[in-house]
Amino acid sequence: MPDALPARLPLVRPSGIRRFLRALGPGVVTGAADDDPSGIATYSIAGAQLGTSILWTAVLTWPLMAAVQMMCARIGMVTGRGLTAGLRHKFPRWLVVACAGTLLVANTINIGADLSGMADAAQLFSGIDSHYWVVAFAVLVAWATVRFHYRSIARVLKWLALVLLAYVVAAVSLRPDWLAVARDALVPRLPATREAWGTLVAILGTTISPYLFFWQASQEVEEEKAKGRLTLGRRQGASPRELRTGRMDVGVGTFFSNLVMFFIILTTALTLHRAGITNLETSRQAALSLRPLAGEFAAGLYSAGLIGVGLLAIPTLAGSAAYSLAETFGWKQGLDRSFRSAPRFYVVVVLAMLGGIGLDFADVNPLRALYWSAVLNGLLAPLLLVGILAVAVDEKLMGGQPSSWLGRIAVGFATLLMLGAGVAMFAL
Repeated sequence: MPDALPARLPLVRPSGIRRFLRALGPGVVTGAADDDPSGIATYSIAGAQLGTSILWTAVLTWPLMAAVQMMCARIGMVTGRGLTAGLRHKFPRWLVVACAGTLLVANTINIGADLSGMADAAQLFSGIDSHYWVVAFAVLVAWATVRFHYRSIARVLKWLALVLLAYVVAAVSLRPDWLAVARDALVPRLPATREAWGTLVAILGTTISPYLFFWQASQEVEEEKAKGRLTLGRRQGASPRELRTGRMDVGVGTFFSNLVMFFIILTTALTLHRAGITNLETSRQAALSLRPLAGEFAAGLYSAGLIGVGLLAIPTLAGSAAYSLAETFGWKQGLDRSFRSAPRFYVVVVLAMLGGIGLDFADVNPLRALYWSAVLNGLLAPLLLVGILAVAVDEKLMGGQPSSWLGRIAVGFATLLMLGAGVAMFAL
């Protein structure tokens, strides 16, 4: 009997897997939230209009998105505060207030579009009018955000990210020509028409979104608080191991995000584009059009994914706006607090939800709502990226742990790309 115990000791692999999964957190949630229902609609439209010729964008945007999100994560980990707190040290108060207000407006529009996409998918399954589902989803998300603490919310959001695998399964079930797919993914082809350029601008604006910048930094702070580092002094600074873990988390999250983007474009390219169905305006139209072309299985996965990722993305949209405004005006904030201890923080979350419901009941065209959201994000993103760079390279503000030169170059390139996208948006 005594010899039986040592025989069990070498079994260490599961603990390694558990450590890996435990290390995944804010980066994975942020990456998955990027594929929200409005993003799914944008990628579906891109695949329907341009086919597999636009697949290369998923490869291009991955390192850029990863560099931006890691820089935001580093700011949160090193300074012990959110992104807006860092911006307040570098820029005039009026400019930070304007950015926070613009973010709230853009996120509210996006929440409205996401609620509509989720409700449309739920109506396809249940036959119940989508307006009822909009209210139900908004109330559920608002209640859960206010009611539960950060750890519980983060755990649920992390596992909800798995619903995005539905799009990978849907694409693989169509049995594509992988050699042709690889060629289109690795050899960029610039758009040939004005409409195609507009689609490219929408892809960039949807993938590198301002709300993700704020959410990433704030969630790193929440992770620190969850570890017992409740004071600013205890949160400042990050060990090399913590930074490596952060890079892994962000790298996995952004890779997962762009992988799903890739397969959403591929699914609609192999079905809708080939069938000549290119005039899409909503994700519901995409789901309905997929049924006769890809079968009930693929269409069902597509619709189910819309609901799951919406439950993940909407708290991120509302929460990022709440964090930004709270840090701008010095309010008490954080998902680890109760409503009584941080009322204004949670009021912003609730108001964003109500605004999203109002947009749906006003019968605002989802495509038009996404367009104006993209316009606001297109204006805000380059400005914020410049601000993020200014904070990340400040030796004093970053406590002697500024971002690397490679990160600065990558984020600088992303800034120029987003600036060009914003200019192109107006030009087109």
